[in-house]
Amino acid sequence: MKPKEKNMSERMAEEEMTVDIEIDDGKVVTCAIVTILPVAEQDYIVLLPLEKQEDMDEGDVWIYRYSENPDDPNEEPVIDYIDDDEEYERVEEAFDEYLDAQEFDELVEDEDEEE
Repeated sequence: MKPKEKNMSERMAEEEMTVDIEIDDGKVVTCAIVTILPVAEQDYIVLLPLEKQEDMDEGDVWIYRYSENPDDPNEEPVIDYIDDDEEYERVEEAFDEYLDAQEFDELVEDEDEEE
């Protein structure tokens, strides 16, 4: 029996991963994958450009619609722009909640280390 392949989320938990994104001007930008968020039965990927980009503040992230083929874990994932403002706002809100949870987890870990 062949072992089950890991999906992108499982691999991200084990190592820092990057993805190359081609932006409007044809330039390819390497980004760290911050997280993959499930929102309303759709996955979204949050990317942090590793090089400073024009018109962006440091720490700004890019958010895209994301999907994997569950039948073929070796197939490249699909990353799409989010055209709908309401959809983007829902994902942005979910990302803010994710960040809040991460900060809380760090605080709890810090308190555990002090004891």
